[in-house]
Amino acid sequence: QVQLVESGGGLVQAGGSLRLSCAASGRTFSSYVMGWFRQAPGKEREFVAAIRWSVGSTYYAESVKGRFTISRDNAKNTVYLQMDSLTPEDTAIYYCAADRGASLIKTQKNAYEYWGQGTQVTVSS
Repeated sequence: QVQLVESGGGLVQAGGSLRLSCAASGRTFSSYVMGWFRQAPGKEREFVAAIRWSVGSTYYAESVKGRFTISRDNAKNTVYLQMDSLTPEDTAIYYCAADRGASLIKTQKNAYEYWGQGTQVTVSS
């Protein structure tokens, strides 16, 4: 059974940084695409970034490009989201997700079969 557990959220001032972690277990994830999504109050869940585990290729939403970096640690079965230059608009619950057997990175949330419980990120102005 696939389990995704996020950690690393918290409260940070605008301009600051946070690193989110997603510990994955229950499968071999080499054929998966791992994604980060976020959902702000009253808004739809939106794509943030994703990485193909096997080759490490990445894709970012325009709103975070140049500020966020997604990466993975094979030995720890963990995916990270390094978030720099945070703004209040980044405030949301951040979710880790997994798309099994994927050869392409998709941005639609319905493409991802497994989800973590989410971690809150709050950026104060």
